[in-house]
Amino acid sequence: MMDPEGGVHANHAKKESWRAVLTLAYQSLGVVYGDLSTSPLYVYKSTFAEDIQHSETNEEIYGVLSFVFWTLTLVPLLKYVFIVLKADDNGEGGTFALYSLLCRHARVNSLPNCQSADEELSEYKKDGAASTETPNFGSRLKSALEKHRVLQRFLLVLALIGTCMVIGDGVLTPAISVFSAVSGLELSMEKEHHKYVEVPAACIILIGLFALQHYGTHRVGFLFAPVVVTWLFCISAIGLYNIFHWNPHVYQALSPYYMYTFLKKTQRGGWMSLGGILLCITGSEAMFADLGHFSQLSIKIAFTSVVYPSLILAYMGQAAYLSQHHLIESDYRIGFYVSVPEKLRWPVLVIAILAAVVGSQAIITGTFSIIKQCSALGCFPRVKIVHTSSKIHGQIYIPEINWILMLLCLAVTIGFRDTNRLGNASGLAVITVMLVTTCLMSLVIVLCWHQSVFFAIGFIFFFGTIEALYFSASLIKFLEGAWVPIALAFIFLIVMYVWHYGTLKKYEFDVQNKISINWLLSLGPSLGIVRVRGIGIIHTELVSGIPAIFSHFVTNLPAFHQVLVFLCIKSVPVPHVRPEERFLVGHIGPREFRLYRCIVRYGYRDVHKDDLDFEKDLVCSVAESIRSGKVEINGVDDNSEKDEEKMTVVGSSSTHPEGIKMCDDDADNAQVAGTSELKEIRSPTVVRPRKRVRFIVPESPKIDRGAREELQELMEAREAGIAYILGHSYVKAKPGSSMVKKLVINYGYDFLRRNSRGPSYALCVPHASTLEVGMNYLV
Repeated sequence: MMDPEGGVHANHAKKESWRAVLTLAYQSLGVVYGDLSTSPLYVYKSTFAEDIQHSETNEEIYGVLSFVFWTLTLVPLLKYVFIVLKADDNGEGGTFALYSLLCRHARVNSLPNCQSADEELSEYKKDGAASTETPNFGSRLKSALEKHRVLQRFLLVLALIGTCMVIGDGVLTPAISVFSAVSGLELSMEKEHHKYVEVPAACIILIGLFALQHYGTHRVGFLFAPVVVTWLFCISAIGLYNIFHWNPHVYQALSPYYMYTFLKKTQRGGWMSLGGILLCITGSEAMFADLGHFSQLSIKIAFTSVVYPSLILAYMGQAAYLSQHHLIESDYRIGFYVSVPEKLRWPVLVIAILAAVVGSQAIITGTFSIIKQCSALGCFPRVKIVHTSSKIHGQIYIPEINWILMLLCLAVTIGFRDTNRLGNASGLAVITVMLVTTCLMSLVIVLCWHQSVFFAIGFIFFFGTIEALYFSASLIKFLEGAWVPIALAFIFLIVMYVWHYGTLKKYEFDVQNKISINWLLSLGPSLGIVRVRGIGIIHTELVSGIPAIFSHFVTNLPAFHQVLVFLCIKSVPVPHVRPEERFLVGHIGPREFRLYRCIVRYGYRDVHKDDLDFEKDLVCSVAESIRSGKVEINGVDDNSEKDEEKMTVVGSSSTHPEGIKMCDDDADNAQVAGTSELKEIRSPTVVRPRKRVRFIVPESPKIDRGAREELQELMEAREAGIAYILGHSYVKAKPGSSMVKKLVINYGYDFLRRNSRGPSYALCVPHASTLEVGMNYLV
């Protein structure tokens, strides 16, 4: 079984050979393009639903085809494939990847506990060399972002709006994809009957889709690419047949001239129908969001060589068929299935339903992934995250979110019962995410790529104008379904911002009330307190200083363990932290105090280890820092407030074969033969039977007597056992706060805190070894 951490960095070695690239391109068809490839099911149907009518002059159908062609060419092909994919965050993509990229370059961060040491991480790279000598617009923009909190909050809210719309898309895309696929039944039964079949059939498929999420996609993932490939082959073959059989000259409609004649004839109705045409690019954002699982080259090859030509042929084929069929008995006769030859309708219906399920699966997994990123960066309440595959990194399942998505998805399916209003809702969610990406990309061009400001203005003007046109056409349909993504985004945005605000205020309270190390030094070598056997691990959010909860603890119970470790588990704004850079370890105060600080750093896409291996890695990292002696603080250091600057980077024991190892032996099997390379430090024999702990220390380099004694004491403490001291905070707004702040903190944040999960480390700690210390936080 592969360690999920170990498989993370394999993503960067994906350009090995053409065979590997083509394999990834094939796999990306199933994961990335399922949603985009099913859009022909509902684009024409949504476009011709209300605002425009199909006439014998064919100006409308040719105009719509021209709009579809140029929209697919300019947005997914030009914007995403050739520009946005290059703005990856160490191989990761999506709204939050752009935001974390900007955070690192402009020192704007949603995470309060950042350190200068974080910038030395391998993945904390800054592309390009900014010219600091000559001040340009980029440097002025950077300093403005760093100085003004309002701009920082605006940037955060912009990223959160994009994230909320992705979650809204996770509700609407499965509904419209499955419902449109099932709507093929309308051609095989009477109009009065098919409405009673479509909705139940779509609901059953959706319930099955969400109910199977906890099994993960790795068991059926190998089927995804063949399903999408078969679907793309079907729609392109049917498209070619329709072109040659009905109207070989339909290619002329690709000219932009037909867009002009379309708008000239239809005017306001044509502008409003753009909300339906917009659906042809739904799923384009997945190319960027799922970048972490593939490579830029594989996604580009899959889109340009397979997906793009297949979609163009499919839309041309539908237009060719409709250009020769003007006698429409009812509104539902303009759709995908009407252009499918009658003998092929049932097989195509089955493939369409499978493709819709695959497309829905991709957006659901993407929703889980972006919520995990938000949670890691302190912008979403903590939720249970289940890793469904030990081999494939990034395949996760979040039970609470899954069932919320299912209920919302069923609600919009049953509530709307037609693709028109579902399309209006889905379109607004899609185009809002794209607008957010365009805004963030313009900042990335200036701040991260150090390109000319005119390039950034040109980018936002060109693509922003196209997207703003579609956005306005979607927004005008507010009462016809477009209110749904706005309402969902508003609710999720409030939840995210309240949680982020409460978390920030809580951390600020910790910082303002932390204890200086001089307070400890004034207590003397014994600290004036009874020291008991064992290791005490105090969890804290602070990366420097001593938390107030510690003084609260020793004031009420004047005793603590012979070895004390202040443990901070934090996220950093990079996708992954390498295991060899995971731990930062240092002493607090003089060595004889046996006080240590250990900071464990995770990226926003990393798997948090919360098992016995983590406990062993933690003790070994402290032992390794003692052995290396890099963090030695000689005597009483008055400048010990800067202890975080004197910390050393220590990897997990698995990444340092030459470092200290820890073994647990039974007392009976204590005598183990030593080796020539390794020297054992053992704890003295004890009378009662218990597990015996020993450190295996390399011969070279030699360690001094003080370090050996320190290791001996650490080993004895580990043998005596580990106790976990967890803070339990009660956050309230301080007296005199505004009514809004009291409402947010006392009710909003308190409700979210009580109904969200505790920190992941608290779940694996044995109850017998846990001590909770309650404390009131007046923020």
